[in-house]
Amino acid sequence: MAIIERPTDTPALAPSGGAPAVTPTRSYGYLRRPVQTTGWRSWAFTVDHKKIGIMYGVAAMLFFVVGGVEALFIRLQLAGPEGTVLSADAYNQMFTMHATTMVFLFVIPMAAAFANYMIPLQIGARDVAFPRLNALSLWTFVFGGIFLNTSWFLGGAADGGWFMYAPNSAVPFSPSNGVDYWTLGLLITGIASLVGAVNLIVTVLNMRAPGMTMMRVPIFTWMALVTQFLLLFAMPVITVALVLLLFQRNYDATFFEVAEGADPLLWQHLFWIFGHPEVYIIVLPAFGIVSEVLPVFSKKPLFGYPFVVFSGAAIGFVGWGVWAHHMFASGLGPISVAVFSVATMAIAVPTGVKIINWTLTMWGGKLRFTTAMLFATGLIVMFTIGGLSGVTHSVAPSDTQQTDTYYIVAHFHYVIFGGAVLGLFAGIYYWWPKVFGKLLNESWGKANFWTMIIGMNLTFGPMHIVGLQGQPRRMYVWTENRAGDGFFNIGFWNLVATIGSFILAVGVLFFFINVWVSRKNPPAPADPWDARSLEWMAENPPKEYNFERTPTVHALDEMFHRKYEDVGEGDAHDYVKVATAEEIQAVETANRDDHVHLPSPSYWPIVLSFSLPVIAYGIIYSTLLVIVGLAIATVAMFGWALEPPTADDSEFESPEGGDGGEPSKELVASV
Repeated sequence: MAIIERPTDTPALAPSGGAPAVTPTRSYGYLRRPVQTTGWRSWAFTVDHKKIGIMYGVAAMLFFVVGGVEALFIRLQLAGPEGTVLSADAYNQMFTMHATTMVFLFVIPMAAAFANYMIPLQIGARDVAFPRLNALSLWTFVFGGIFLNTSWFLGGAADGGWFMYAPNSAVPFSPSNGVDYWTLGLLITGIASLVGAVNLIVTVLNMRAPGMTMMRVPIFTWMALVTQFLLLFAMPVITVALVLLLFQRNYDATFFEVAEGADPLLWQHLFWIFGHPEVYIIVLPAFGIVSEVLPVFSKKPLFGYPFVVFSGAAIGFVGWGVWAHHMFASGLGPISVAVFSVATMAIAVPTGVKIINWTLTMWGGKLRFTTAMLFATGLIVMFTIGGLSGVTHSVAPSDTQQTDTYYIVAHFHYVIFGGAVLGLFAGIYYWWPKVFGKLLNESWGKANFWTMIIGMNLTFGPMHIVGLQGQPRRMYVWTENRAGDGFFNIGFWNLVATIGSFILAVGVLFFFINVWVSRKNPPAPADPWDARSLEWMAENPPKEYNFERTPTVHALDEMFHRKYEDVGEGDAHDYVKVATAEEIQAVETANRDDHVHLPSPSYWPIVLSFSLPVIAYGIIYSTLLVIVGLAIATVAMFGWALEPPTADDSEFESPEGGDGGEPSKELVASV
């Protein structure tokens, strides 16, 4: 395949491709949208999926910083023998909240930020299916995260690990309110995930642009869709477990009491039936991002698009059958162990298919190693390392020895950080000009990437060694007499891991510096990467209504085919560039839709979301607060129900503030 630049005398293509653009002759109306509020209210009350996506991302990054600080305290405690930075109780709280924050308050919400912003743009929609539910999802997540972290200041945080195994999570072993905060906080954020999942599933299935069949949907949207189905079925399972734990701790239930004939393994089964699909909830959106980035910077279409789609769906399906490999040490019996061992091996197959497809996408391509491309290729390498260590857990005798050691911690972080986090950063650098209209600085970006990669490997690589040497996880100190000798000296590798964690923190700091120094960059070009998918047909950043007119899709990689015409013969593909993004956008502007109504802002979602932590505080402290919270929720639901879905005509204005007459002569001339 060859791509040839357009001759200077070639006219721009019409939106459908293949013919010169023409001046519109029909009556030219105007798009209609609610008159926008300004200041903080324009963000707090918005139902625009793009603003909601940005706020999701900002909140998730703030929690990322919180979780990172917690990680640094953990590593300081373990840098040397008999550490005294944290007490045993504080250490238990720190690793519990670190894991909970990173999984539930950073990775999942950050993926939701990309999904909220990009899915409607990628499928050619004006907005999500239920804009107010979208706002409810955002604010429920925000209030749930804040509620969870207030436990630090109100008697202490949860201390039972992010898995919160029974009976350790029962009142006799954890008498503070920390576990109650954890339980109620996850119930609140679970509502956010469930509401968001329903919304995005309906959006993808029902709101695709004309001509966009499911096999023309961009890979990121596909992987996000699979993720939403996983959330839809996984969140009710963890919700049941959390409700059982809540009732046991607060209302004298006995769901996990052995003395009452119950079995604590019930909690483990419920948690890991949720917890292993959760791994793919975390990494599949990152897989989708990488599948968008690699073709653009390889100057090639994604190799084996159908295989990438169906392997993602297969991961989502098989992921439900591997949960008990977390429980090989619990005495499940040989038949159960054998079945889950085979399932654990099997799920490596569709994951391997993706890695092969990504590699073959790059093979023979004209590679451009921008920061986004570096993070994408970093994911391939780091996630492969994590996957290879993960396959060892399918061997039950090996897993039984590894399960409570730092070897598991190393594997998990190579999968989550090396997979999900690197993929999310690839998406940040790739879509930043789409979201904010400016490019991030590439020099700072590459410093960000290399420092994070070096720090990550120095932090988590040594954990393989100390784990195989027998260092238990979740222990707040280690002693000199367990340190070992030579290369296998546990003390040396713990110190290396601690140094690596601070290098990793510097890498994250470089990202924030990049955001700061890039704020004064000039506006980015309309299509800075020569991208392939539909979101790049909208302006940078997109208007409230996304597209000047609803696009009609004719091919996979629609934006690419609008810019390039295939002049090859047979199986040979030679593409000549016939239009720029600016020309395509000008054609769309000249033919834009009339009278597109968008929903008006609403404050009821934020009021309803606020009621949930009030109820949660009431469950812990006072029935009166429960009543107040229920009253707020009732008022919010009635107000929401009685609110009109969109504003009347008097509350709308034209995009340019004019009266919607004919397009200007200058616009027609430019097209």
